[in-house]
Amino acid sequence: MTVRPAWLLLGGTDPGQTREDTRLAPVGTYTPQSEMRTRDGVIPGGNPFAATGAGAMALQVGIGRAIVQGTDAQGAYPIALDAPEVLAFTDGDALFARIDSVILRVYDQLFDQGGQNLARLEVLVGAATDTPTAPDLPPASLRLWDVTVPAGASAGVGGIDWTSALTDRRRFTAAVGGIIPKGWGLSFTGAYDGQYRDNGATLERWNAAGGVWQTYRPPELATETTTSGVVTATGWTLNSFEARRRNGVVQVLGIWSRSGATLLANPNIADTLIATLPTGWRPVALVEALAANGYGFGSVAIGSDGKATVRTWAGGGPDRTDNALEQGTNVRVSATFVQ
Repeated sequence: MTVRPAWLLLGGTDPGQTREDTRLAPVGTYTPQSEMRTRDGVIPGGNPFAATGAGAMALQVGIGRAIVQGTDAQGAYPIALDAPEVLAFTDGDALFARIDSVILRVYDQLFDQGGQNLARLEVLVGAATDTPTAPDLPPASLRLWDVTVPAGASAGVGGIDWTSALTDRRRFTAAVGGIIPKGWGLSFTGAYDGQYRDNGATLERWNAAGGVWQTYRPPELATETTTSGVVTATGWTLNSFEARRRNGVVQVLGIWSRSGATLLANPNIADTLIATLPTGWRPVALVEALAANGYGFGSVAIGSDGKATVRTWAGGGPDRTDNALEQGTNVRVSATFVQ
C-alpha cells in the first residue's frame, strides 16, 4: 500500500489501519486551527511530495507525510505516502487551458458517500475556460500542486511542459507549539496568541488581540559596562574610562591628560600610543575614533589588539599655531563599533 492513512476503519479495497500505517503516519497533536480543528498541511522535512514530470501527460509525486482535516465532527487524518506515485492527466481542451490540482484525499464512509475507507492521491480536473482557475477542493482533501494543462495538450503533440506548468500549493504544518515553516499562502490567521510562523525571511508571532502577525524581535540583551582593565601608556594620565556594550555594539569613552612632553605637529604626532583597551572590549577590525581637547581635534586608531594610537591632530591651544598637542591638555576619545 502506498498512501497510508491512520485512524480509518476497515473497508473498501484496503485492509484498514495496520501497525505499520500507525508507525509511518504522523500521529500526534498538530497545530490547531480552532477548538476542534487541526491546521492541515504537509509535514516538513526534506522535500515532501516533490513533483517531477514522468512523461508527456504524467507526473510523479514523491514520498511525504501530511495531515488532512475533515469536518469538525470528522477530525484530522494523518497520511503517509511511502513510495512515489505517478498520476496521469487527461488531454487538454480543444479551445481553452485548464488548471488541474494534485490532491491528497481521504474517503471515510461514515462521513461521505464514497462507500470506501481509504486515502489516495488524485488529479482534480479543473474547468477549461479563457481564464482558468484551480478547482474547489472536496471535503477531507489537501491541495499539493496545481498543473496548467494547455489547450490541445496531449502525448501526441508534446504534452505538458513540466518546467512551467507546475505551481507549488504545498502548505506546511507543525506539532502544536512548533514554528510553522513557510509554504504556499501566508494569508491565514493564527489560532492562538503567541503562535509562531516563518514567513521565509523573518519569524512572526500572532497577536490575538490585534488579529495580526507581527515580526518577532528577540529581547534586547542587558547593557554591560566596564570601567577597568584599560592600560594607559607612558606620557599619559587616565582621568576616566567607561565602555558599554549592548546587542553587540560597544561604546567607549575615555579621557586622558597629556603628562609627557607636548606632541609636535605631524608627522611627529603620528602613531603615539595613548592606551590599550581591556580584553573583550576591542573591535574585530581597525576603527577610527574621534579625539578632541576643546581646542583641537584628531583621530585615534583602535586596532583589534586594543591599542589606541593618535594618528592625526589639528589645532592646539590658543597660544599655539603649529597644531601641536600640548602637555597638560585633556584629550577625550570616543568610539562606537560592532563586535
